Amino acid sequence: MITAAAPGSGEVQHVYAGRIRSPLREPQYHRERSRKTNIGLELGLLNSLTIVADAFMEHRSNILMQRSTLPSTLGLNVPISANVGEAEGKGIDLSIDYNKTFKNGLWLQARGTFTYATNTLLVNEEPKYKEDYRSRVGNSLNQNWGYIAERLFVDDQEVANSPVQNFGGRVYGGDIKYRDVNGDGIVNSSDMVPIGLPTMPEITYGFGSSLGWKNIDFSFFFQGSARSSFWLSPYETQPFVQNGGGQHGLLKVIAEDHWSESNRNLYAFWPRLSNYFVPNNFQTSTWWMRKGDFLRLKTVELGYTLPDRLQKRFRMTNTRVYANAMNLFAISTFKMWDVEMGGNGLGYPVQRVYNFGLNVGL
Repeated sequence: MITAAAPGSGEVQHVYAGRIRSPLREPQYHRERSRKTNIGLELGLLNSLTIVADAFMEHRSNILMQRSTLPSTLGLNVPISANVGEAEGKGIDLSIDYNKTFKNGLWLQARGTFTYATNTLLVNEEPKYKEDYRSRVGNSLNQNWGYIAERLFVDDQEVANSPVQNFGGRVYGGDIKYRDVNGDGIVNSSDMVPIGLPTMPEITYGFGSSLGWKNIDFSFFFQGSARSSFWLSPYETQPFVQNGGGQHGLLKVIAEDHWSESNRNLYAFWPRLSNYFVPNNFQTSTWWMRKGDFLRLKTVELGYTLPDRLQKRFRMTNTRVYANAMNLFAISTFKMWDVEMGGNGLGYPVQRVYNFGLNVGL
């Protein structure tokens, strides 16, 4: 056997009887393994109420991950993956249904659902960090890492007297000031910590009802989520710059709330204005972090079914007039745009829809 490096490839190759084999081109990937446990309960009460609960726990191993501890001296041109990850998830699903018809002709149907699901990374391919907070082990698979933004710099003098944070380009007064977590006088990747909640909601829920009396019926449904964070994209909203063939406009919220020499608001929504991208202010940080919790009225409908005598007269069946609406409003602490758009506020928003209709059976 002869071991050699192929010219320009950076790959170690083994020659067997004149034939070249590359172990990096023949990865021995294995299936991810999963072990799941479920405990369920179904309960019926008073012939009208049904409760279904399901608790679950899942342990996953052999998760395919990129290897980050291989030394750069290997000269590899592409990242190497291996089945080295391990994680667990747990949660509960709950649903409640109620169906009842009353003596006066009133009928009611109601349903509510609730799901809580979380996960934790148990084994991760990562270096042995000096700072424990840099390890992803023990955090959610959907956890985001970033910098702690304290406020905006007062002026250039404060920049000069603060830890160096050189992310490309010079830092000025009005730019975002990040915390030097490890206290080494430099703000860099060693100061990134887990910030916010997971990017995927840990709680999703919904509830709604349909009720009717005589020929009138009414229904509604709410949908919501909780325990999640998202990040605004300053790259997409930075005003006055050329990007994608056009110039970014100035959003109202930026025009009304930004740092300037005449208004040195250290907690303004937007740092100092510029006609170029400022890398320092584009870092993933708590400055752009927002809560993703919301509750939305997803649908609402009002209907009226024609009396039987009228339907028989015109030889019709199940004739119903209705009006409905979708996405009427959402309750959220985030007000800049629809919260379900996350950080992409310049994308296509969730549409509010109104319908009026007539169903006729012949």
